[in-house]
Amino acid sequence: MLEKILILLCLSSALAEQPCKPDASDGYKVRISIKTALGDEAYVWNENEMFLFRATLAFAMRSHLNGQEFNVSNIIVCDETPRVTFWFVVTSPLNTSGLVDKGVVEEAIRKSRNRINSAFLLTDKTLEFIGITPTLAAPVNPDTPPWLIVFGVVMGAVGAGIIVVLVSPLVLKKCKKNEETDKDEEETRVKAVENGSTREGVYNMSFSDDERLTQM
Repeated sequence: MLEKILILLCLSSALAEQPCKPDASDGYKVRISIKTALGDEAYVWNENEMFLFRATLAFAMRSHLNGQEFNVSNIIVCDETPRVTFWFVVTSPLNTSGLVDKGVVEEAIRKSRNRINSAFLLTDKTLEFIGITPTLAAPVNPDTPPWLIVFGVVMGAVGAGIIVVLVSPLVLKKCKKNEETDKDEEETRVKAVENGSTREGVYNMSFSDDERLTQM
């Protein structure tokens, strides 16, 4: 009877010390949708994939808390289901009985979210950390400052305006000169035609008299 009591006490103490359990204060629930993400190319979630998940989280914790050597053993998983959902907690490498604060874990996951997603060919929508909002893409900073772009556009417009102002008088002057040249050429042709018509209308009397004398 005494042995049974001791066994029950040991089991109860072990259960009480279990760090990972659903709805743990410092734990997170994960939901993975491989079929949704990859369709016919979906892979099977197994112990190897779970090991990779724990390894990527250990990497994220090491990257965030530089100097602390997190290992796979520090990532404790529980309540795993066939639909690929589970809970996890992170223990401290300095004290395996103590859990890392939930806020610290969340910050570490946020910083390495892209690396974690890439390891499983998933996205924020198909690899969900329940309670952690999806990461947003970092804003793209252009190599050239916006003010410099605007300045360049304005200076280009001013330069084009100056060129137009300088070139327009020359173009107008050339056009006017061409018009005057065309007008002079037209007047010359008209005079030439008029002079030719006048010459054709003059009757040569001497030629007529010579012709009559020849006939006689």
